[in-house]
Amino acid sequence: MGKGGASIPDEEWERFLREAEAGTSGAPEEPSARARMVTERLRGESGRSQGWRTYQPARRRRRAPWYVVGVLVVLGLLVAAVAPERVAGWFGGGGSDSTPLAAESDRPSEPPPQGSGQLPTLAEPFRGSPAAQWANGVEGVTLPEARATGWMSQEQVAQALARTQDFLAAANLDPGVQRGERPAKAIALINPHQRDVQDYLAAAFRAPGRDSDPLLLFSRFAPAKARLVGNIVKTRGRITYREGQRGALEVTADVTYVYPVVRATAGSDDVARTIVRRELVMSWDNPAKVVTEPGTFSLVSYKSDTTNGGCDNTTGYFIPTFRSEHAAGQGSGQQVDPYDRSKSMDAWMRASGEKECGTATRS
Repeated sequence: MGKGGASIPDEEWERFLREAEAGTSGAPEEPSARARMVTERLRGESGRSQGWRTYQPARRRRRAPWYVVGVLVVLGLLVAAVAPERVAGWFGGGGSDSTPLAAESDRPSEPPPQGSGQLPTLAEPFRGSPAAQWANGVEGVTLPEARATGWMSQEQVAQALARTQDFLAAANLDPGVQRGERPAKAIALINPHQRDVQDYLAAAFRAPGRDSDPLLLFSRFAPAKARLVGNIVKTRGRITYREGQRGALEVTADVTYVYPVVRATAGSDDVARTIVRRELVMSWDNPAKVVTEPGTFSLVSYKSDTTNGGCDNTTGYFIPTFRSEHAAGQGSGQQVDPYDRSKSMDAWMRASGEKECGTATRS
């Protein structure tokens, strides 16, 4: 949904595309994941070994050059939660301070401060967390001012940004999807002609696994294991854009989502939080140059880093642990702060690029 809660009608979007396409020449190209890699970044990292959190399609050879790489998909560092009783300053942001923060207009210079360590409750599921000061749902995602870019006019850019926000809501904030339903509205916004991505999506919901994990793009909880507390998800992040390949509008969304959950059994009151940071890069293509459908985007890359969603989890659902389970679920790897947005996702992945599950310093 857009800022005002209204989605962009398909017919209006199609009208913009028809007007933009009129009078152009040249045969459109079918989008390919290989053609949409961030080539400069991959050239700079070509000597880096492949970590456990990096997935590429099976056909890719380990040492293949950048131009034969499929869509870059980075599996999240599935961080096991630490028992708050054993870690000082487990919760940050101050339990009683819920003064809303200003919107995130740029990358912060440091992590949020540590807080009082108060535990969450059913009535206050974000208590003791920096997320208590964050906005609700899409309101926590900063939208930039629209300006004419690439093949799009200012008004078309505004339409594409609103559609981007629609996708984030449908993939990460839809209550049905959170309960484990198929994210049909979100999938409908992805270019159906991007074959690599469509194959991945089909496999992810048919047979979830390490190489076909729906959690890379969508937030889903195993309905027999956990349920959301209330209907509020706290978010913080921003959307940026630039001109991409073939004059496309390339949009990047870097957002952290905080989900308060309890066990699925009736009467559960042991509140835990699952924290997911996602970076999604999408290309809103010129239909005169790329085979696309009105109102859809092609994926350039997508990365996800998850705290308390299940260590080394390949079920296709987040499976959080709760206080009584922390000893069994604790990771042995590097300590990480899931609320730290001061590093880019690339830098974050490099800094925590170990194979074992890490340990969260707070939840």
